[in-house]
Amino acid sequence: MSKHRYHSIECKQVDWSMLAQRVGGERVVLAIDVAKHDFVATLQVRAGEILARIKWPHPQETRLLLAGVAQLQAAARVEAVMESSGTYGDALRGQLQALGVAVYRVSAKRVHDAAEVFDGVPSLHDAKAAEIIGELHLQGRTQPWVQADARRRGLTAQLRQLRQLRQLRQLRQCKARYQGDLNRLEALLSRHWPESLVILDLDSVTLHHLLASYGGPARIQAHAAAARTLMEQVGRPGLREETLAALLDSTATTLGQPTVVEEDALLRWQAKGLIETHRELRTIERTIEQAVQADAALTPMAEVVGRVTSAVLVASQGSPLDYPDARSYCKALGLNLKEHSSGTHRGRLAITKRGPSLARFYLYFAALRLIAHDPVVARWFQAKTARPGAIKGKQVVELMRKLAKGLWHQAHGRRFSTDKLFNLSAVAGA
Repeated sequence: MSKHRYHSIECKQVDWSMLAQRVGGERVVLAIDVAKHDFVATLQVRAGEILARIKWPHPQETRLLLAGVAQLQAAARVEAVMESSGTYGDALRGQLQALGVAVYRVSAKRVHDAAEVFDGVPSLHDAKAAEIIGELHLQGRTQPWVQADARRRGLTAQLRQLRQLRQLRQLRQCKARYQGDLNRLEALLSRHWPESLVILDLDSVTLHHLLASYGGPARIQAHAAAARTLMEQVGRPGLREETLAALLDSTATTLGQPTVVEEDALLRWQAKGLIETHRELRTIERTIEQAVQADAALTPMAEVVGRVTSAVLVASQGSPLDYPDARSYCKALGLNLKEHSSGTHRGRLAITKRGPSLARFYLYFAALRLIAHDPVVARWFQAKTARPGAIKGKQVVELMRKLAKGLWHQAHGRRFSTDKLFNLSAVAGA
């Protein structure tokens, strides 16, 4: 195969008037390889026929490109296509849509996989990537890039903030600040008040408020009446009297090392940081819950998986109504199965994990809540995990797949019921 040449010209050197005359009345594909600064695009009418390869610095010369595209748009039907990764191309995409240009997107994975097939060389650079993007569009391998409405954009902004806070708060994420603060608090309490770790959970809001107000157990004992009132106010009905009494009694009999003034201050400061992170998290969650409550389309889904989870799913994946069938919705969530097999070797099945991980994160915990609180789901989960060699994590993922498909059917007017997710008699008899 002869060497493929990918020479590009500066955007300011392009004769847009001449190009407009050449493509009059035809369909023109503007294939864009998005970067942080140096953009490259190809213009082509048919497969293998490149009219121009254009490069320009963004945003300095992007207006020049848009002016040229406007000239082409007046003479031909222009379609733009770019990869659906990152946010660097969002500004250009919005400007192209404002010009009336139809914008399409293509999977970055598909572009990467096509590199060697395209010209026999596995390398991938900007000009080559732009040409591959254009070819994939001409083959019908792209999808229209629909602009999100104001409601979905608002949810997405809230959820981006929520995701950052969730990463700080979740116990399972060891690099998160919240977990780090909990670990540091645990170390301090192990030294100065180990009994508190047995009586209350480490992430107890009541414990955090108590420590933030008084510090070590000696100061709590010295202000026992006020400390009791504080715990009653924060814990409310969730805090049992015997727990409250045991915690206060332990301040007088603790095995812990007595605190000095500076150590009391450190305990208060550590607890205040945890309270602030939790308060900020709950503020955003309430905002999202209110948005869901006011949205008739999200309310049915919220009844199954909760308000915040339903908002996450819609903001990251769109409505289930946007998908032609339950399998496509499951695939968009990255829950469809993949397998690598060859000859006599049969690889294990695993989910693809395509799409935003945040949606799967919330759906995972929605599945756990169903296992804990729904009798039908609990029986199914118990029967599945009782089998020899069963792995509980895989059964949770299987429930996520069933739940996603159930949400699609619910959005299309069917009543959601966990009875419809399983055939319990078949599972029990297997």
